[in-house]
This record gives sequence, C-alpha cells and structure tokens, in this order.
Amino acid sequence: MPNNPGGGPSRTLGIFTLAMINMAAILTLRNLPLMAYYGLASVFFYGVAALAFFVPVALVAAELATTYPEAGGVYAWVKRGFGPRYGFLAVWMDWVENVVWFPTVLSFVAATIAYAVAPSLDENKFFMVTVMLVVYWGATFVNFFGMKASGLISSIGTIAGTIIPGCLLIIMAVIWLVMGKGVQFEVSWDAFLPDMKLSNMSFFAGVILGYFGIEMAAYHAREARDPKRDYPKAILLSVVIIVAIFIMGSLAIAVVVPAKDISLVAGLMQAMEKFFDPFGLRWVVPVLAVLVAAGGIAQISTWLVGPSKGLLATARDGSLPPVLEKVNKAHMPVSILIAQGLVSTVFVLLFLLVPNANSFYWILSALTAQITVIMYILMFASAIKLRYSDRDAKRPYQVPGGMTGMWIVGGVGLGASFFAFFVGFVPPVDVKISGLIGFEAFLVLGIVALSLPPFILDKIKKPNWVPEHPEELED
Repeated sequence: MPNNPGGGPSRTLGIFTLAMINMAAILTLRNLPLMAYYGLASVFFYGVAALAFFVPVALVAAELATTYPEAGGVYAWVKRGFGPRYGFLAVWMDWVENVVWFPTVLSFVAATIAYAVAPSLDENKFFMVTVMLVVYWGATFVNFFGMKASGLISSIGTIAGTIIPGCLLIIMAVIWLVMGKGVQFEVSWDAFLPDMKLSNMSFFAGVILGYFGIEMAAYHAREARDPKRDYPKAILLSVVIIVAIFIMGSLAIAVVVPAKDISLVAGLMQAMEKFFDPFGLRWVVPVLAVLVAAGGIAQISTWLVGPSKGLLATARDGSLPPVLEKVNKAHMPVSILIAQGLVSTVFVLLFLLVPNANSFYWILSALTAQITVIMYILMFASAIKLRYSDRDAKRPYQVPGGMTGMWIVGGVGLGASFFAFFVGFVPPVDVKISGLIGFEAFLVLGIVALSLPPFILDKIKKPNWVPEHPEELED
C-alpha cells in the first residue's frame, strides 16, 4: 500500500470503493432462504435489525478503526478499553465463530454444486462432506499465496456469484408477478408484522447473523479521502443496497417456494428452478448454481484471513504459543490457518452425524450468532468507555452527536446484541430441532467451551511466548 510522505496510508478510497468493501464482506445469497420462511415479515425483521444493529456496528467500527488503526482490529480496540485479556477474548470470539460458521456456508456451496450436477446429491452426506472439505482446504491453500490472490477471488466471486445472481433472482420474481402467477405467502398488514412470540423472535438472531462483518470493512476507513464526509455516505449506500438485496431476494424465494418446502441449504436453487422451468430455461439453473457456488467460495476466501490476522496480533503480543506466530513469505498466518482448518474439519464431519440438514444448518448458525454477539458487546462497550478514558485521542471519524450520540448508537447496538443473544436460545418453531433441552444444552456447552481458551491460555502463558522482534502485520 503506498504511503503518504508523512508515513501514513494514502487517502485514496472514495465513497463507492468503501461501499463495495462493505458489500464484499457482507452481501451473500446464502441467508435468503432462512428469511424466506417468514415471507412479508422478513421486511420487518431486516429493517429492525439494520436500524438496531447493522448501522450502529458500522458507525462504531468506523470510529474505532480510524482512531486505533493498529494491527489486530477488534483486538486493539477492546485491549485499549478493557485490557489485553478481554482484547484477546474479543478477537478469539471473532476467530472461533468463523470455525463454527464455515460449515454452514460450506454446506450451502456443496448443495448449490449438487444442483449443478444432480439435485438429489444434496441428500448424499458423503458427497456434501467431500465437497465441503475440498472447497475449504482449496480456499485455504489459495490464501497461502497472499492477499492479492485472495482479493482477486473475493472480488470476482462477489460480482459474478452474488450481485449478478441476486439481481437476476429479483428480476425473475418481478416477471413472475407481472405475469399474474401469484405468490406463496400472505400479503397483508398482519403478515408484515410478525407474531411477537419468543419462538418467532429467534429469527431476529438469524437476521443479525446476516449483517455480521461490516467492522472488517471499517478497517479501511482511515484510507478514505475524507472519513468524516465519505464514510457515512458509504455506509448509507452499502446499507441500502445490502438491505434491499436481502429483502427483495428473500421475498423472491418466498414468491415461488411455499414456506413449508423451503430448504435452508438449497432454497435459493429451488426458487431459481421454479422461475426458469416455465420458460423452458432449466439449463440456466446449473449455470447459476456454479456462479452462486463461486460467490460462496469468495465469501469463504474473504473471511479465512481477516480474523486469523487479528489472532496473529495476539500471538505477537505473547498470548499464544510461538508456533502460531509463523507467517510465510506472503506474510500470511499459515500456522493459524492450518489450525483453523483442522478445527473446522471437525465441525464439517459432524454433518455426517446429524439426521436433518436444516437442523444442522440452524444449530451451527445459532451458535455462530451467540459467539459473535459476545464480540460485538465487547466492541460497543469499548467504544463507549474509550470516549471517557481516551477522550483526547484524535478521531478522524466520530459517531455523530458527541458523547450523547455515542451513548445512543452504542447503547442501541448493545441492546440489540443482548436481545439477539438471549432469543438465540429459543429455536424457531418451523425448524425441526430434536428437543429444546438438547438444543439449549448444545448452545450453552458450545459457548462455554469456545470461550474458555483465552482465559486458560492467559493462565499458562510463558515469558518466551513474546517474540524478541515482533513484526508489524502487513495489509
């Protein structure tokens, strides 16, 4: 990255580029079937989640990223707010949620590839697991070659595998409606406002899960030409596009696939099939399946490295054994990537043991959400605290409204995070979970087990874990 004469990064990013970074990190078609279950009520869920969570995360992360641009991202922010132990916990949760999340997006990619080859293969667990492992380790291997290779895959995959198929899905739904073919969900004011019972509110956690990740794009806010002016506009542009595609894409699936028939893994291709069949264009579906799978692979590639580099920063501070500090010539954290791959492989293999793919998908999604909101709680709390403990810091971008604005934005984000955490323990009634107690026990044990390593490592760490000449991470 070119530097300014003063040594800082060049301010070369405009509004459009910042917005594209946001979309590459977040925009995916994978979550559309999840919200298509609720038909018109998905508009309500998406809108509330955007206002209560998505926008607060974007604003707070922009302030933290421009004020504290050190390596490690959320680790650096929370470390300044609450000390290295909780900074380690925050970045650990950001990393370990990836390990849990990868099988869900991998199952989506595998099911989509199955549609391109033979739709019945999505019920063959050995085919699914084989594809999931090949895709995961293939993406990991490509990332060993550095950010240029990873970025190329992410950029091409996002455009070809997410934006183009997403827009096509919406266009086909519009054509379907213009032709007077009707919809498979209720259209009324009552349908727009969901039943507020607790089991339905658990879907709110699923919507928030779809908005995770904008804090990674905020790392680039310091490179904006005018952060105070451009970043809010970029946020507005990306939020509008992301929310619009999420809402219209979910409704497009619900237009042709009844809620009871929607597969959380393969629902997107179900809708594509129903749209193109009447026009004798079934051959288009396998082509779109390949593109959509490429979009999923691009998202995996994007997320493989970010949290791993954050965890690398903790290793360089002496919180992890020296073996995890290893980087290759391309400055990629190879030891952490391999460790991440081994743990993710265990979760992928669990796919063979579950009787129902929808249950597997939902349970891992719920655990991912629970783990990640803990990181966001720490991030929001740190942002508020740092306004007091580090009030003299130069903030190129600030959450609007001074201290009051930070309390409002951070407080709303904290409230949404806590709400999502608690309702995440209630499974939705439309997803078959074999036993409420077993579901909740899995989440509790999963959260506890995945939260303990930072505290255990903090107790057993040794002085020789701190490298003698720690290097700065490179972009």
